[in-house]
Amino acid sequence: MTATPIAAAPTRPARAEWRETLWFLVRLAILFTLLRSFIFSPFVIPSESMLPRLYIGDYLVVSKFSYGFSRHSLPFSVPLIPGRILARLPERGDVAVFKAPPLDREDYIKRVIGLPGDTIQLRHGQIILNGVAVRQEPVEDFVIPASPNYGCAAPFAEQSFGKAYCRYRQYRETLPNGKSYAVLDRGTTAADDTELFTVPAGHVFMMGDNRDDSLDSRFPQIPGQGIGFVPVENLVGRAQFTFFSTDGSASWLLPWTWFSAARGDRIGKGF
Repeated sequence: MTATPIAAAPTRPARAEWRETLWFLVRLAILFTLLRSFIFSPFVIPSESMLPRLYIGDYLVVSKFSYGFSRHSLPFSVPLIPGRILARLPERGDVAVFKAPPLDREDYIKRVIGLPGDTIQLRHGQIILNGVAVRQEPVEDFVIPASPNYGCAAPFAEQSFGKAYCRYRQYRETLPNGKSYAVLDRGTTAADDTELFTVPAGHVFMMGDNRDDSLDSRFPQIPGQGIGFVPVENLVGRAQFTFFSTDGSASWLLPWTWFSAARGDRIGKGF
């Protein structure tokens, strides 16, 4: 009996395979851009202005839909969205990411203290919101280990069992809506006493929790020196939780240090 030869399946041209691969990558990029622009986006903390809640090296998930969408929701602030759509004001006490005035290029993260129409003034480091002093209660000092991501100098540096630490006075601040959080005090500074601010329509007043090391709405809009009132249109999203944190001691060439540098107690912390 003579076996009947089986015809080989026709091979697909290499050019067609490349087109399919390219189209898959394009669709993947579009999906990633949509998710990052309108649902959730990752952010990393580069400064200490939000201590004690946020450490340098914290990686956050930020919800992009919390306050609506503007051109700043899109990568590189591409001007495809006019004004702000589905706009919602934040609540006092929210921790929000925004494009920092006046250049509107860098992402900053601060706490929302004042909404449109609010009056705000600081007296001896205490917030006076709409004529009423915001409650501040002293709590246990904040202590953070020195690391490649964080160091400090006298009079805040101390040693214990051969390890270096930084220690700051800490207060529990409670806003009228019940939002409560910790703030740091490094001593008397010029920003502890301010003029009376009235938040204009379409703007919010933002402050860092590390009150003596934060360039925020207490300072006029000068690049690298202050942000003034922040337009609601500049809001990018609300911080939701920390999905990773590193003390900065890891080396890409030493994979085991990726684990030793991770701050596991900070992973999963919400707001």
